[in-house]
Amino acid sequence: MTDTSRTRILRGLGVGRGAAVGPAVRSHPAPSSAQLRADGVPDASLTAEDVSAAYRQVGEDLAKRAQAAAGTALADILRATSAMAVDPELTAAVTGRMAAGQTALSAVDAATEEFVNLFTAAGGHLGERATDLRSVRDRVVCCLLGLPGPGLPQLERPSVLVATDLAPADTSSLDLSKILAIVLEQGGPTGHTAVIAGQLGIPCVVRAGAGELREVHDGTVVAVDAAAGTVVVEPDEATRTRIDVRICGLRELAENRSPGRTRDHHPVELLANIGTPDDAERLDPNGVEGVGLFRTEVLFLGREKAPSREEQALSYTRVLRALPDRKVVVRTLDAGADKPLAFVPREYEENPALGVRGFRVGRTAPDLIHTQLDALAHTWKSSGTESWVMAPMIATPQEAAAFASMAHGRGIRRAGVMIEVPAAAVRAADILREVDFVSIGTNDLAQYTMAADRLLGGLADLLDPWQPAVLHSVAGVLRAATTVGKPAGICGESAADPLMALVLTGLGATSLSMAPGSVPTVRFVLAQHTLAQCRHIADAALTEATPTDARNAALRLADPTTLNFVGVTAGGLTR
Repeated sequence: MTDTSRTRILRGLGVGRGAAVGPAVRSHPAPSSAQLRADGVPDASLTAEDVSAAYRQVGEDLAKRAQAAAGTALADILRATSAMAVDPELTAAVTGRMAAGQTALSAVDAATEEFVNLFTAAGGHLGERATDLRSVRDRVVCCLLGLPGPGLPQLERPSVLVATDLAPADTSSLDLSKILAIVLEQGGPTGHTAVIAGQLGIPCVVRAGAGELREVHDGTVVAVDAAAGTVVVEPDEATRTRIDVRICGLRELAENRSPGRTRDHHPVELLANIGTPDDAERLDPNGVEGVGLFRTEVLFLGREKAPSREEQALSYTRVLRALPDRKVVVRTLDAGADKPLAFVPREYEENPALGVRGFRVGRTAPDLIHTQLDALAHTWKSSGTESWVMAPMIATPQEAAAFASMAHGRGIRRAGVMIEVPAAAVRAADILREVDFVSIGTNDLAQYTMAADRLLGGLADLLDPWQPAVLHSVAGVLRAATTVGKPAGICGESAADPLMALVLTGLGATSLSMAPGSVPTVRFVLAQHTLAQCRHIADAALTEATPTDARNAALRLADPTTLNFVGVTAGGLTR
């Protein structure tokens, strides 16, 4: 019998709809240099040569992990982290401090924090790299002191991973077959670990506990509910039963292979977001209606030179062959700024999130977009399967027209653009007249509309897709698409929220693209509501002045039994 007096509920931001109950196992980071010195571990004998060798060793280890994860989104992240470890500027900063009199561990720690501060000030995805830098530091410290690297002990049974935060290098070493759920004290809903968890369908809660998570020790039973954004420590029998019912219900929903549609058979394509050909080959082609976002930049990042047309064509062909007769929307290269390319020269950018990224990379390296479009056109002609192609970071109708002309000129019949810049949302009707379709990237659209870094968990309230400013921007784009008579889909995280899916359908979205694990719940909730109900729900949400009121207005009009079955409640978080 569970002692209910010990039961505690920790709240955070949920990723996905899943749930799990199991024993906690903690990730043990390397001790900081200050802790090591306090414990009396000497480092005065360590030399600059020792430090340089340690950074090289860590870089090589990370590169090997990247190679082992080849073909996945994680491999790219690991390659980027490996590049940090062997960055001569970082090593020079450490050895320079040592030459000035600092001990090795102190110099490693101080130099790391110097670069962390630079990345944090830059914002955008660079801010997320702070975790990667500190991961490199911890591994270098362990290497210098002959200690085992940070991370998890060998898992003997399925467990819930609990950590302050996880770097990609930590995530890469996980035995995913034994990870029931992931709970982090830090991180954000669009950070590395959250994205990977969502892609793999692992329940995840980030920014959990506000300090209380540190009191959850190895072996403590916890119940994780990603739909509600909660972690119940020492759950009672009622909580365990509720989680078990949810798990069984989700399994039952996953067996449904019917197309996305409302109760009165209004079609809404349910698509998957992927980053690699491996992701496409892991998809159940009968469980989704295709791919709504294929992030092609994974093929480009972490390389010394751009992939050739032939290499790209092979990659794209794998995706199309994995999904025969299914819709595949390919996003052209979304790199630059916070995702730099080694083979593209660039100037220093004080604000990378507003810099040369996405379609704008063509201003300095036009051959990249031309070669990619050539490869996509060749793929279609050789495979007989046609893809939809769209460009990211489009801000004006003129940019949209330029991209459409390039794509159509190569025989690509369906050329579209991402709507993720407020200027594009305002001019959506004009942009739609230049292209064949649009896809709304709600993550970036929220970031730019609210002037809030999407990776800062402390600003999650501003990035809520229920924010009236964001919701009205999305509504304006979808109304414009209906008027012009062209498809408009959603490929941001909001598409994975079953309640928001009803609103988006009511506003006129023709497709919803999300992490594959979110498709069954969205399919189920849509099928229990008519198009008229969806429109009524959308209208009600648009009349409210706060995100909480907008969500509650939608909740009041949606079918409560349906929402409760998939874990959407009045108090639950929807991310």
